[in-house]
Amino acid sequence: MVSVLQILLMVLSVVKFLIFAHVIMSWLVSFQVLNLRQPLVAQIWHGLGRLLEPIYRPIRRILPPMGGLDLAPLVALLGVYAIEIIIRNNMPYAFY
Repeated sequence: MVSVLQILLMVLSVVKFLIFAHVIMSWLVSFQVLNLRQPLVAQIWHGLGRLLEPIYRPIRRILPPMGGLDLAPLVALLGVYAIEIIIRNNMPYAFY
């Protein structure tokens, strides 16, 4: 049972990394450090978007529009951290 929880924690760590990468990349695209006309940059950008859109979409439906400010990644990160805390706090009980 502990192995399953550790695998779940690893998956959550990967999700956190992808969200951070998407947020940083969005800033770099906004400040024109990265150009989406470059094939590799566009491929990474669209790949991250496809991976994270199923997580962001339900959050965006609930959040009100903020005038160009997307808070879905922040809410998703908070959710991932909350799930991680719940798993870590309940890991000792997995032995029963």
